Amino acid sequence: MSEIKTEFVMEMRLAVAMPLAAVGNTQYGDRRIARVTGGTFEGPKLSGTVLDGGGDWILNRTDGVTQLDVRLTMKASDGALIYMTYKGLRHGPADVMAKLAAGESVDPSLLYFRTTPFFETASDGPHAWMNRSCFVATGRREPTGPIYRVFEVL
Repeated sequence: MSEIKTEFVMEMRLAVAMPLAAVGNTQYGDRRIARVTGGTFEGPKLSGTVLDGGGDWILNRTDGVTQLDVRLTMKASDGALIYMTYKGLRHGPADVMAKLAAGESVDPSLLYFRTTPFFETASDGPHAWMNRSCFVATGRREPTGPIYRVFEVL
């Protein structure tokens, strides 16, 4: 079996508003829902903006892991629309996670932050290749929102 190889696609910076709704402590953990208000993405294979209106269904699990479930719409620099979804996990030492929760910047090497993006776009458009590949991303969290480095799995 061959090793997994990846190719860098883009860096994505998202702007996220304060949680719209705090569902509260459920049987799975503390559920919050935040709005993705925009953003940008740029890289060798894709660039453009993120449209307002996306969402992040955040679950702060009882085991200390933050589980992400995000849906958003991207507009490529050529005008093509791309629907992006991703699920991910973020966790680290309690003091690092407390700083993140307080809106502080932290060294991304101090926590685990990975996502698995999926893309959907016109099958006859210039970005149709994204419909046929798997992707992974590493993340870091800044006070304004997350930043991801997205890689195509070859």
